[in-house]
Amino acid sequence: MNCSLIITTYNWPEALSLVLSSVESQTSLPSEIIIADDGSNQNTRVIIENFSKHSFIPIIHSWQSDKGFRLSKSRNRAIARAQSEYIIVIDGDMILHQNFIKDHKKFALKNTYIQGSRVLLQPDFSNKILKNKSFQKPSFFSNDSKNKFNVLRIPLLTSILSLKKSQNLSRIRGCNFSLFKEDIIKVNGFNEKFKTWGKEDSEFVQRLFNSGVYRRNLKFSGIQYHLFHKEGSSNNDNIGLLNESIKNKSVYCKYGIKKYL
Repeated sequence: MNCSLIITTYNWPEALSLVLSSVESQTSLPSEIIIADDGSNQNTRVIIENFSKHSFIPIIHSWQSDKGFRLSKSRNRAIARAQSEYIIVIDGDMILHQNFIKDHKKFALKNTYIQGSRVLLQPDFSNKILKNKSFQKPSFFSNDSKNKFNVLRIPLLTSILSLKKSQNLSRIRGCNFSLFKEDIIKVNGFNEKFKTWGKEDSEFVQRLFNSGVYRRNLKFSGIQYHLFHKEGSSNNDNIGLLNESIKNKSVYCKYGIKKYL
């Protein structure tokens, strides 16, 4: 099965460079990389162009002008350009375990939203990685990560735990998920009415649930390492958009991906 890896980014080229290096080290490579760039400056473009020169993975820079937070639009435009049947989405500050792509592809199913595991790196460890421009996985026995159990990759346990499917919105993370492109298109992708950070991924997944898609978690697999940064607070309007989709059992959003297809 072929897959497209979508990487969202905005003006953090140092982190993106580390993420792209981790993609090259995958045991199962994506068919293509598409950078969903929400208006980064020239520094990010230089990183992508330099990577493209030596990479054996096709890479597309899907850039849009900087007009504020337009992550939903950026994701939709990038996903629309994907040539593969299966889509994996990560953020540009998520360094990947070498079996990340392999794990997502292994558990791929139609009508299924796959949520991978995220290791939260401590600030000092993150700064060290960025300073040295190289990554070494944190040990379970170190204090380099907050949620130590997510460091562990145990495929057998994943196979057992992932048999459980749900439609639970708890801890939905748009930084580490995968599903078939046709499932994204049937709900018209991400809702571009979201203009600030927060809940845009949950609202998207809620519409997937309303359309009959189920969620499966890759506990102990699909691991990524999150470089530390401060997070913003969710806008109340965004929570209202999510609640609207829950209340109305919405499947389709008006402003979505289909205008880019």
